[in-house]
Amino acid sequence: MKISRIKIENFRSIKSTEFETDNFNIVVGQNNCGKTNFFEAIEFFFNGAGRGGLSNDLKHKRQSDLEILVEIEFSGAKDGADKMQHEGNKTKIQNVLGESDTVTISRSSTNPNKRKVFVDGSEVNPGTGFDAALNDFLPKFEYINTKQYYDSVAKYSKSTPIGIMLSGVLSAILESNEQYLEFQSKFKELFEGDDSEIKTQFDLVGSKVKVNLEKQFPDTTKVNFEVTPPVFDDLLKNFETTIDDGIETTAEEKGDGMQRALMLAIIQTYAEFRKESADEGKSFLFFIDEAELHLHPTAQRNLKNVLHELSESTDQVFINTHSSVFVADNYPNQKIFKAEKNNGETSIEPTDDLLKPYVVFELLGGSPSDLLLPRNFLIVEGLSEFEFLTRVIRRFYSDKPNIQIIKANGDIDQAERTINAIEKAFTPLNSSIYKDRQVILIDAPSIQTQGGVNDFLQRNTSLTQNNQFFQIPCRDLEQYYPSQVDATYGNWRKTQSELDAVNAAGNKTFTGHKKKQLSKHVGENISQDQFESEMPILYQTLQRTWNLAY
Repeated sequence: MKISRIKIENFRSIKSTEFETDNFNIVVGQNNCGKTNFFEAIEFFFNGAGRGGLSNDLKHKRQSDLEILVEIEFSGAKDGADKMQHEGNKTKIQNVLGESDTVTISRSSTNPNKRKVFVDGSEVNPGTGFDAALNDFLPKFEYINTKQYYDSVAKYSKSTPIGIMLSGVLSAILESNEQYLEFQSKFKELFEGDDSEIKTQFDLVGSKVKVNLEKQFPDTTKVNFEVTPPVFDDLLKNFETTIDDGIETTAEEKGDGMQRALMLAIIQTYAEFRKESADEGKSFLFFIDEAELHLHPTAQRNLKNVLHELSESTDQVFINTHSSVFVADNYPNQKIFKAEKNNGETSIEPTDDLLKPYVVFELLGGSPSDLLLPRNFLIVEGLSEFEFLTRVIRRFYSDKPNIQIIKANGDIDQAERTINAIEKAFTPLNSSIYKDRQVILIDAPSIQTQGGVNDFLQRNTSLTQNNQFFQIPCRDLEQYYPSQVDATYGNWRKTQSELDAVNAAGNKTFTGHKKKQLSKHVGENISQDQFESEMPILYQTLQRTWNLAY
């Protein structure tokens, strides 16, 4: 059983997001964009608010009147129920599922101690005592955060990385071992059998305690002392890992690189065991925070291979990362998500092969010198042009040469639209093999910036001589869109007064975030004929970029 869809509302920086998942999921994004908030929202779904209770700090922008909602859809539910070991819990789950193989479960801040269950779109009310069956039914959630690695990677407990992996392996070994089974049987005989002298003495002590307790609470009818069988975790509380790499010490005394390498070796062992033993038990959900830390790129790729191997069977993997190594290679059943934050709100959206080079570009630091030889480059002023053109290319011109679009971050506000941003992106490419091939696209300059554009072109006369420089006839891309009325955005084409307007609160009406959303919308809805006939400068720009491509 695996997660097939996730919906999150009002959790920290995540106002609202919903997306479908795959077996192997990678979340990328800049620092402080909300990747960890996504993982912590899933932790809230599985573990609730924790001992400290639900704090307003968890709510979006700390607005106390908002309701946090984390809703997860699981596929393969029937198989998950069939593999449950506890027969009573299995029956409860199977009765709820009926013939459905999909179940949706949610937890909200309104009642954080109770989860709701939906089957075929309708909420089911399975009655009291169902929570234990639900917890038994759900995959085992393991959130491995960065701090956890360093503090406790070498010791065994329920929450440490080594415990996560080894408990599944070692418990399976114990449960199939005759000596351990004899031990369990003997334990039950000693502490639970009707003829057990120990149980008789326990009952006697309980009766005496009851007599004394009745003096304070007359309603007391029974005090019973029981000893439960020792569980696997208790047997290994003193489990410790030592490593001899010339000097034998405990693993936690080794460096961060060795600890990460140990974690990699444990994951590999776990994967091999699951594969060799055809383990059909409870599936795992691994959420790993910044899995690449302290690992050489080769080790990062090895780690990705191992985690992907886990996800090919019953387990599912989610990674958040800053590593281009995790993103670069395509794997079966893999999805890459890009996390971005705008105006304090995190969005999480899936990427595709066309957008992946831009994701890698940003992970490498956003410098053209970091890119690995696309067919050609197109430099544009800002984010709107980038979002719009990448969508147009993907929809209509996927057969054309692969080009890399660089947003020069002339950015959103008109005052910041200077030729300096273009020149910053242009300079490293101008000293490369792309000198006579790269193409530049700018908006019509304002009176203040016209002089800078003229000076730039005078210093780089080959751009105009070789037809590598294009300029739309408007000061903003939004004024160049086709004139088409839209239910969401009004007319796609905006006037200068609309773009410059300030509302009653003194804020600009058409913000950078709104421009970005409009560019995405127009890029996904414009027709090829509209683009080529009504935005001819942009079409000519792309044609020239393709013509000059290697």
